[in-house]
Amino acid sequence: MNYPEIASRMFNTPLMLQPAKAETIARAFGPRVLGLDDANGRQMGIVGERLREEVDWYGEKTYRGAHRVRDQIGLIEIEGSLINKGKWIGKSCGMTTYEAISIQADDCRTDDAIKGAIVEIDSFGGEVTGAFDCAEKLFELSAVKPTIAVLTDHACSAGYLLASACQQIIVPASGLCGSIGVVSLHVDVSGWLKKEGLNVTILKAGAHKADLNPYEAIPEDVLARELAELEEMRVEFAATVARYRAGRLSTEQALATEAGVYRGEKAVEAGLADAVARPSQVLDAFEAQLGLSA
Repeated sequence: MNYPEIASRMFNTPLMLQPAKAETIARAFGPRVLGLDDANGRQMGIVGERLREEVDWYGEKTYRGAHRVRDQIGLIEIEGSLINKGKWIGKSCGMTTYEAISIQADDCRTDDAIKGAIVEIDSFGGEVTGAFDCAEKLFELSAVKPTIAVLTDHACSAGYLLASACQQIIVPASGLCGSIGVVSLHVDVSGWLKKEGLNVTILKAGAHKADLNPYEAIPEDVLARELAELEEMRVEFAATVARYRAGRLSTEQALATEAGVYRGEKAVEAGLADAVARPSQVLDAFEAQLGLSA
């Protein structure tokens, strides 16, 4: 397990993640991700879409083209925590990558045999890095072919950003969506260090080189700057969702949610979703909408 990589993705970086999920991750991994040795990882770059050439332990290609739920309907599955890079398709160790979602969106868009796509989402969100680029890929697909986001059961924060890029959003009666906001976590271990009789001296060149280090409380000016940057990201998030859901949700309405989450029919009333339905009902209805029913 590459704990330093997990730590870099969790702490002192903006996350589009539902806060309860962030707390769960912090409690589960926090004690294990600080200060451990690095581990060897697989190549993580995304330039050149190298995922297309990635092979598994048996030498078989990881990605063999866009999945289909029916002959002419593509399927993109988005589940668990969302991260920027990773050479796999679907969920692995509880994570789905923007890299894989983007490639599938591109292939659904360019494959003439695919007439529409279902995007199945069950995610509380994840990293900001890569999220907007991935959402644009889904929006580009939606511009040329019918798309429908089916929540099974949640699309919060970055998960909702991706859902909003589809032409329609279907939420189950018990499903949640929203959380249009940004959160960041910071660990201050100065109290524990003092209790243990340890003193950390930070040597730095550049006034901000050690900002957000875990060995001292965040200075007021740094805290103000970080909060301002998070608010800028929240506004960008809201404006992007409003562009995707033009006429159904404005930037002002998205901001007015104050990163709240909405369940079922309340999500529809708030303009965050388009209809309440059981996920099992959607496929046949979508096929009929596309004129593909037998």
